[in-house]
Amino acid sequence: MSTHTDRLAAFRQQLAAQGLDGFVIPLTDEHMSEYVGSYAQRLGWLTGFEGSAGSAAVLETQAAIFTDGRYTLQVRQQVDGAHWSYEPVPESSPADWLKAHAKAGARIGYDPWLHRGDWVKKTREMLAAKGAELVAVADNPIDAVWTDKPQPSKAALIVHPERLAGRSSADKRQAVADWLGEQGADAAVLAALDSIAWTFNLRGSDVARTPVGLAFALVHSDGTADLFVEGEKVTAELRQHLGNGVRLHERADFTAKLGELGGKTVAVDPERSVAAISEALEGAGAKIIALRDPTVLPRAIKNEAEIAGQRAAQTRDGAVMTRFLKWVAEHEGELDELKASDRLEAIRREDPTLRDLSFDSISAFGANAASPHYHSTEKSNVPFRPGSLYLIDSGGQYEDGTTDITRTVAVGEPSQEMRERFTRVLQGHIAIDRALFPKGTRGGQLDSFARRPLWEAGLDYAHGTGHGVGSFLSVHEGPQRIAPVGGAYAGGDEPLQAGMILSNEPGYYKEGEYGIRIENLVLVVEKEVPGAEKPMLGFETLTFAPIDRRLIVTGMLSEAERQWVDAYHAEVVRRIGPGLGAEERAWLEEQCAPL
Repeated sequence: MSTHTDRLAAFRQQLAAQGLDGFVIPLTDEHMSEYVGSYAQRLGWLTGFEGSAGSAAVLETQAAIFTDGRYTLQVRQQVDGAHWSYEPVPESSPADWLKAHAKAGARIGYDPWLHRGDWVKKTREMLAAKGAELVAVADNPIDAVWTDKPQPSKAALIVHPERLAGRSSADKRQAVADWLGEQGADAAVLAALDSIAWTFNLRGSDVARTPVGLAFALVHSDGTADLFVEGEKVTAELRQHLGNGVRLHERADFTAKLGELGGKTVAVDPERSVAAISEALEGAGAKIIALRDPTVLPRAIKNEAEIAGQRAAQTRDGAVMTRFLKWVAEHEGELDELKASDRLEAIRREDPTLRDLSFDSISAFGANAASPHYHSTEKSNVPFRPGSLYLIDSGGQYEDGTTDITRTVAVGEPSQEMRERFTRVLQGHIAIDRALFPKGTRGGQLDSFARRPLWEAGLDYAHGTGHGVGSFLSVHEGPQRIAPVGGAYAGGDEPLQAGMILSNEPGYYKEGEYGIRIENLVLVVEKEVPGAEKPMLGFETLTFAPIDRRLIVTGMLSEAERQWVDAYHAEVVRRIGPGLGAEERAWLEEQCAPL
């Protein structure tokens, strides 16, 4: 089926064959992952949408695709509006849309391995009010018509050394066992791939840009564990690393093992586990306690070894970005988006510790940069032209750390409006970087710091200000975020703690014209504040690369903001300069001259 129109028609025929009047298609996998392997890209295959977050609902004669503000432009470019209605999140959802459009008596299908239990409960109740029924399917109807669907990766798992992990797998498993004892539980289900990778000190290559392996795990109150992974992925080194405390099983045996836990008390994270897991445990007679995955917070609070690795990786990556930005400045008249991103990847891959990019680079010029999560293709690729802005958001998966950095640079002479709005974004970035806050402060309480300079001009941006970042793991890691509480940006109500790493990335996007974002990674650290009556926290900057001074309206900055820019650039030269050649260092020093 060469066109998405053909695919939608074939899918509807398959729904009818399975006795269904509709179906819900999320963009996730059986681990509730944000980024998924090619075998799980069902939404993209059906609709053409290439973003990293979204969902769809299909009925007999109508269909809708649901995306948040990051993808407002992209979804319209990639998904045919003649067949799909564009629905905004969080204002709408598949459940809301189905309640409004499904007929009484309709049977709406869902795959229980791709949805959370709370979603199933809520959607079932909403459809029941309409006289419609939500029906679990054993066989996903997309898989029946996706004839050339890729198979899950068979790549071997690799051991993440303790010198980089900072803790042994046995120590982490014992911490989970101690937690289970406190909760009065016998076992915990680990379904999130980054949780499993962190707990067992494993990494993999089963998901593009995220170094995880496809697996499930059960950790027991005695500190032992069952790891469910395809046998082809297990090496002798892996067996030795895991030791006798970890029993290995085929991944396909996970459901059967859940069926053996009757009479046991099992901790299940309702946010990170699919409905099928809870249904299997309930069917076996297990008692489920809904608790957050016990590895989430320890994984987010980096230990000394992880922090040291991140600092080293960020410094090397800053040198990569400096070399790239110099190259862009020298070749801007002959570049396009793909040439630029290809060059940046080539420079990154010169580092022998690089294992992958941390996400597909967002290399966006002019109007394309107005879509925050734009992805350049041969079809959308545009050449650089004088008088606009180039935005590059990129990162690397190094064995000692995960990087994520955005820089926006002028190509030719920028307009005064571009400079003023860039300066407002910079002011918001500085406000986050300089923030001091008492322990217990949530990320949502800081989010408005970054927006205030934009709000004062009647401007804003439709994404969070900061996300958590893993240690050679997911570039988007919870639970912490700097984002409005509620809505599409869950996590803004998580208290920030020393050791957490977040991005600091306010932006501004003018549809049809240009986009701006400035992003560094920051580490939450304890701060000494004279006269403070309670323990205080703040941020340590981890990312070092020049900010385009041509885009800064110096007169808009306060004295403290000017001092921040000059101090930051001085630190960029100090940290990055020694790793550059003489010509590159001279260029960097020029870019980082005091305002």
